[in-house]
Amino acid sequence: MVVIRLARGGANKRPFYNIVAADSKFAANGRFIERVGFYDPKAPVGRESFRVNGERLAFWQGKGAKLSPTVARLVKSLGKPKAA
Repeated sequence: MVVIRLARGGANKRPFYNIVAADSKFAANGRFIERVGFYDPKAPVGRESFRVNGERLAFWQGKGAKLSPTVARLVKSLGKPKAA
């Protein structure tokens, strides 16, 4: 099953997350199918902190992919995704 979830990157105490479509059997920060967007919770004021490609998100959901609870919350609270 394909899941759209966060994959953590960045340094200690400076997280950066890629929003990825991955097989649920793969490790959370391991192999993924496609990068759909990003989330930077520590972004300074004036810099983009969240972006997701709405077309690709809709494509994967059409194929049966499930959003993780955190990604669903981010998409809902930070606005409707726009196509890049």
